[in-house]
Amino acid sequence: MRSERTHVLLDLDGTLSDSEPGILRSLQWAFEQEGFPIPTEEQVRSIIGPPFEIGLPQIGIPDDALERVIDRYRERYATIGAFENTLYPGILEMLEALTNDDLILSVATAKPEVTAHPILDYFEISRWFKVRAGATLTPERRAKAEVIEFALSELGISGDPDIGDHVIMIGDRDHDVLGAKRHRIPCIGVTWGYGEPPELLGSGAVALADSPHEVVDLVHETYRLTHW
Repeated sequence: MRSERTHVLLDLDGTLSDSEPGILRSLQWAFEQEGFPIPTEEQVRSIIGPPFEIGLPQIGIPDDALERVIDRYRERYATIGAFENTLYPGILEMLEALTNDDLILSVATAKPEVTAHPILDYFEISRWFKVRAGATLTPERRAKAEVIEFALSELGISGDPDIGDHVIMIGDRDHDVLGAKRHRIPCIGVTWGYGEPPELLGSGAVALADSPHEVVDLVHETYRLTHW
């Protein structure tokens, strides 16, 4: 049965674009500059997606050094790392197909808007999105659930009592799924990003997509979340 879907929220890193090379090189540079052991590719990949305040302590950065390392990271990432980045194959076709299906698309990323917006502009895909919601550099909007809340408010649909029927999230990590569930929104997990299927399904993803083409069909399915 075709759903009553009207809006699609899309993550950025690991969903629309492969940002790992720029994040990896910028983090490794920041660790080196601040005197910490340089993280491996596997370590960096494990923390891509959620805010660095969550991920960096997991790979050796103490709380009292978080701000310094993040600031160093941003020095390189803002001018170099953000553009060591590619769109995944099939993304442009997916955006066009979803738009042709009369769906309203928006970005909902935990990446700060000050870096997310230039990336979307660089790939010339900003025109596909009604709202480009991201994190702030200050504490008020950092977690994925907070970004989604902001996106829904900007879209004017945060008070929709049937929001789970009308809106769906597309993301590659558990924080995308859990952030969406906080707002009673189902989430489709994509397998080409940085999260593994057990992570996505274990956090409550309603379906998995192995390609952008599959997303176009899956967003129209009817899903019900069994718990919040």
